[in-house]
Amino acid sequence: MGESVPHDFRSPHPPVETLRTCFQSPFQRRGAEVRRCAEAGLKRKIGRAEEIPRSGILCVLNSSYRDPNFASFAPLRLNLDHAVHDILQTASEEEQAPVHGLRRPPEVLCWVSLPSMTDQQILSMASEFVPKAFTVLRKGYTRQQFGRDVIAGVIVGIVALPLAIAFAIASGVSPEKGLITAVVAGFFISAFGGSRVQIGGPTGAFIVIVYGIVQKYGIEGLTVATFIAGFMLMLMGFLRFGTLLKYFPHTLIVGFTTGIAVIIFSAQINDLFGLGIENVPADFLEKWAAYFASMGSFNLTALGLGVGTILVTAFMPRLTKVVPGSIVAIVLATVAVSWFHLPVQTIGSRFGEIPSTLPMPHFYAVDFATFKDLLRPALAIALLGGIESLLSAVVSDGSIGGKHRSNMELVAQGGANILSAMFGGIPATGAIARTATNVKNGGRTPVAGMVHAVTLLLIMLVAGQWAAQIPMACLAGILVVVAWNMAELHSFRAVFKTSRYDMAVLLTTFLLTVIFDLVIAIEIGLVLAAFLFMKRMSDSTHLRALSESADASDHLFDAEFKNVPKHVLIYEINGPLFFGAAQTFTDTMKTVGDKHRVLILRMRHVPFIDATGLHRLQDIIHTMQRRNMRVLLTDVQPDVRHAMRDAGILKEGMLFPGIGEALKQVDGTGNENP
Repeated sequence: MGESVPHDFRSPHPPVETLRTCFQSPFQRRGAEVRRCAEAGLKRKIGRAEEIPRSGILCVLNSSYRDPNFASFAPLRLNLDHAVHDILQTASEEEQAPVHGLRRPPEVLCWVSLPSMTDQQILSMASEFVPKAFTVLRKGYTRQQFGRDVIAGVIVGIVALPLAIAFAIASGVSPEKGLITAVVAGFFISAFGGSRVQIGGPTGAFIVIVYGIVQKYGIEGLTVATFIAGFMLMLMGFLRFGTLLKYFPHTLIVGFTTGIAVIIFSAQINDLFGLGIENVPADFLEKWAAYFASMGSFNLTALGLGVGTILVTAFMPRLTKVVPGSIVAIVLATVAVSWFHLPVQTIGSRFGEIPSTLPMPHFYAVDFATFKDLLRPALAIALLGGIESLLSAVVSDGSIGGKHRSNMELVAQGGANILSAMFGGIPATGAIARTATNVKNGGRTPVAGMVHAVTLLLIMLVAGQWAAQIPMACLAGILVVVAWNMAELHSFRAVFKTSRYDMAVLLTTFLLTVIFDLVIAIEIGLVLAAFLFMKRMSDSTHLRALSESADASDHLFDAEFKNVPKHVLIYEINGPLFFGAAQTFTDTMKTVGDKHRVLILRMRHVPFIDATGLHRLQDIIHTMQRRNMRVLLTDVQPDVRHAMRDAGILKEGMLFPGIGEALKQVDGTGNENP
């Protein structure tokens, strides 16, 4: 597949099979139109064919060429990124002739070049908006893999049961909403997502946001926010923001993730110790004040169940990985509470029976003022859900050697949240721990995720009444383990070994998440990270005077440019000339003395220039001209040169390809040589 097409097609009747061999899998299935077009051209006399460094086939027709079967195929471009997404674009014959600067080419001029890419790489780029499930089933699905997917799906479904209930309760909603989310959103994410093994559902990351929305706007407000977030995620996917979310700073993610872990842990103290506080304050500091005020009434039985759950969940994997520790802990705790009638709160005693049916889809109407208020938390849900799902997909790719479709994943996450809101659920995203469990148990296709959702649905329909007997202290213990795993303490400590800028972003995001809320933390954390990044970029941009030092000349210039005239001052700019570095540039230029008549700015290391940089450069040029000093620019990169030309900065005789050419144009008086 990596071999290029032989380019000796000068015979009057070139062998069509030579080109046909280049269109084996995957083009054999997708490139029928391209093949027919190329063969039609090769059947004619080809005057010239050569390889060029581009992906695909380009055929340019001469105005004298008249073939009704081929004329509509010029110019022809095979777009490998989309597997023949765009076969042709019609153009007039006069416009086709001068392509690549060629005038009056022979009857047909064809370039044929295929890159060195594997079938898997080309197929992975074939369509970014095709769900992975469709791709897997189209390739072929064996009975053996189906069996492995079913087993993995059942295991993940059992693991997800206590987590879905616990996340819902910790979020301030009834337990069945977590199950509904895991069933509806989990199935949709697997069926239409861009990952082969992603498991979707409620996660601990959303607890902070959901709890705050419920406290302020109620369940209806949460439903509307989730609905809005779903559309935001879909829009982000269709706009191909999947590749942009990777630009979120790692320190920002670690900061708010660790902050969420602290909040999750704090929210479990009431049930873990059996304090019996009916209305726990939402504020972090007020919450702990209430805990300390009620410590005298803690329930020793609840504490024992909670600590036992933590120990079983944490250490069970050392004994066996077949049965999840959380399931063992729930079974043991539920049996103990039922048989011995232990005086602890259960799901049933607090929330009543868990419904054994899915609710009908429902929409909530809110006023415009509430809608505006919910936009910010909805955006936080969308951003957090997108980051979490793509992070989970990346981790799973490393486990199975696959490659997810990030934009399709965002679209599916958005659709899943819309459906979850319609059925009365809570926000959903990719769950890293459940996805890892899926992979470890043999799940390799989206079928496993769909089986996981079906398993949860069956449990909800059949065993909902037994789930109501689970003690709250047991769920609190499970969430304590979840919080510990989320904390990423190793990453938190590692950041302290880096720069003070990274530490500032980490601590700011962490403290804002814990003390205030996640929305503010993300907003301020992003702004702070952006400002600190600009500070670092501006620090990397510097200017050096080169002409007054023989050593500098020896180092930076060729031998013939050692003797720079005294009246010529040369500065080299290193780094981007953007608004963050523009002031440094201006301040440095102000130090230029009047003894010089020519200022040469060498810009070979300036990768880009923004509007502020252009404005400051233009000011410098005008200032120097008023002081009777000429300004010459050398080694300007193409993108920067185009920006200068568009801004009207470049004048005749100002731009030179190198230092030598600029010096040759200046005589001893600083005037231009004829």
